[in-house]
Amino acid sequence: MSIKQKMHVLIGDNVTVISGSDKSKTGEVIKIYPNTGKIVVKGVNFKFKHVKPNKDNEVGEIKQFEAPIHHSNVKLNSKES
Repeated sequence: MSIKQKMHVLIGDNVTVISGSDKSKTGEVIKIYPNTGKIVVKGVNFKFKHVKPNKDNEVGEIKQFEAPIHHSNVKLNSKES
């Protein structure tokens, strides 16, 4: 049974990462996973996936994507007027 966690950020908020390998980077929240308490921030926590070639796609490639981080590892930036 999954329990939704209350989060202090919403989609579209600008946040700063306060812990981890991407510390002090800023970005915009683009996706929220309420069941796991994780968020995806634009430009933060890049991961790589190596795709092998197959008959449909004859060339292999390395895909880069943003992985989710826990919402407690970010802080909300103050809103500028």
